Amino acid sequence: MIRENQKLLNLFKIVIDAFIIAFTFILAYRLRFNTDFSPLIKYDIIEPPVGYYMKEEDYTDMLLFILPAYLILYYIFKLYDPKRTQSWRQELWGLLQANFLGIIYCAAGLYFLRQSEYAKLFARMFLGIFAISNLSVDFLFRLIVSFILRRMRRAGKNLKHIILVGYGRSCRDYIDRLRSHPEWGYYVHGILDDNTSTEVNYRNVPIVGKISLLPRLLSSNKFDEIGITIGIDEFGKLEKIVEACEKSGVYTKFIPDYNQILPTKPYTEDLDGIPVIHIRHVPLKSSLNKFIKRTIDILGSFFGLILLSVPMGIVMLIIRLTSEGPIIFTQDRIGTHNKEFKMYKFRSMYMQDDKEEKKAWTTKDDPRVTPIGRFMRKTNIDELPQLVNVLKGDMSLVGPRPERPFFVKQFQQEIPRYMVKHQVRPGMTGWAQVNGLRGDTSIEKRIQYDLYYVENWTLYLDIKILFLTFFGNKVNENAY
Repeated sequence: MIRENQKLLNLFKIVIDAFIIAFTFILAYRLRFNTDFSPLIKYDIIEPPVGYYMKEEDYTDMLLFILPAYLILYYIFKLYDPKRTQSWRQELWGLLQANFLGIIYCAAGLYFLRQSEYAKLFARMFLGIFAISNLSVDFLFRLIVSFILRRMRRAGKNLKHIILVGYGRSCRDYIDRLRSHPEWGYYVHGILDDNTSTEVNYRNVPIVGKISLLPRLLSSNKFDEIGITIGIDEFGKLEKIVEACEKSGVYTKFIPDYNQILPTKPYTEDLDGIPVIHIRHVPLKSSLNKFIKRTIDILGSFFGLILLSVPMGIVMLIIRLTSEGPIIFTQDRIGTHNKEFKMYKFRSMYMQDDKEEKKAWTTKDDPRVTPIGRFMRKTNIDELPQLVNVLKGDMSLVGPRPERPFFVKQFQQEIPRYMVKHQVRPGMTGWAQVNGLRGDTSIEKRIQYDLYYVENWTLYLDIKILFLTFFGNKVNENAY
C-alpha cells in the first residue's frame, strides 16, 4: 500500500513541479520584459528592455526544452525518493544542485542562439529571476507537502508497516528512534527472535515468534519493510534471513549491531569487488577541510579578540578587584594527537592547591567559585581567553572540549573509544556542550556526542554549534 501511495505522491510532485517551472519561467519573462506588468521595471529596480530581445514566443519554445530537463535533474538528485527520515536541509541541497545545473543548461542554450549583446544581457537577468523564483516556490511547495505528511503520520495515517528480525541492542535502539520520531510514520508489528520468549515486549512491541516464522509472515504480503536487527553474535544467520526476504520481494534494511565499533557513516571502498569498511572516517583528515576550518579559526579568533577587547579588559579589572591571584588561569589540557598544551581561562575560583584542583570536578554551588566567577561560568565569559589558544593553533572555535591529563588517563581505561576525540583539535564549544552535556554530567554520553562530531563534521555543523552556543537553551544548563 505504501509503495502505491509513494507512486501517487511522486506523480503529484512531478505534475506540480512542472507547473511551478512553467509558472516561474513565464513570471520571470514578464518581470524582466513586460513594461506594463513588471514592478521591477516600474520602480526602476531593473532597466527596461532596449532594442532587440527575444519575443515571448521564443521563450515559450525554449520552455519546451527546459521543462523535461529540469524534471530529469530533479530525478537525478533524488527529489522524488521517499523523504520520511530526511530533513529539509537535504531537500534544499538537492533543489540547489538541480537548479544550478538547470541554469547552466539554460545559459548554454541562450549562448548558442544568435542574439545581440543587449539581448544576452537581458537574458542573463531573466535567468537570475527565474532561478530565484523557481527555487523559492518549489522549496516552499516541498515544505508544505512535508509538513502535511508529517502531521498525517503523527495522526496514524500513511504508516509504513514493518517487522524486525532479531532482538539485540540495535533492535532496541531502532525502536527508540522510531518512537521518538512519530512523524516518520513507522509502525512496528513485532519482533522475531530465537532466544527470547514471546511473553517479552519492548516498548509495546511484542516478540511474535522464532526467526523461522519469517517466510510465513512474508507470504502474507502485509509488510512494507523488514528490518534485520540481529545481534553481532548471530551474524551466521544473516545470509538465510536475507535470502528469505529477497524471495518475498519485500524491501529489506540491515540495522547492524556494531555502532560501538564503526561510525554512523562508515567509509567504504571497493577493493576489486571486495567491500572494505574503514573503522574510522574523520572528515577533518582531509587537507581541504582542515584548511577551511583553520582559516575560519584564525579569522574568527583574530576579529573576536579585537571586538571583545574592551569587555575582556573590564572583566580583567573586576577579577583583580574582587579576589587575590592571577587574572588569567592556565591549565594543562590534552589536545590533538594527545599533545599537552596550556589552556587559558579567566580565573573564576579562589586560589587553591594545584594537586587538589587537578583532580576535582566543579559541581553545583561549588564553594571554590568566586561570585564573579559564578557569573562568568554561567555566561561562558571565562572561556574568552581561549581565543588566544585558537589563534595559536592549540584549539579550534568548535570541537570536543579538551580534558585534563589526570582525567584523560582515567577515561582512556574506562570508556571505549574515548581517545578518538583527540584526532581533531579541541574546541571552545562543541556538540556535547550545546546539548547540555558539560560540567558534572555523564562522560559516556558526552563522548557519544563528541564522536558524532568527529565522524560527521561539516562546515554547516560548525556554524550550527556556534549559533546554538549563543542562542541555544541547553548550553548553560550544567554550567557551574
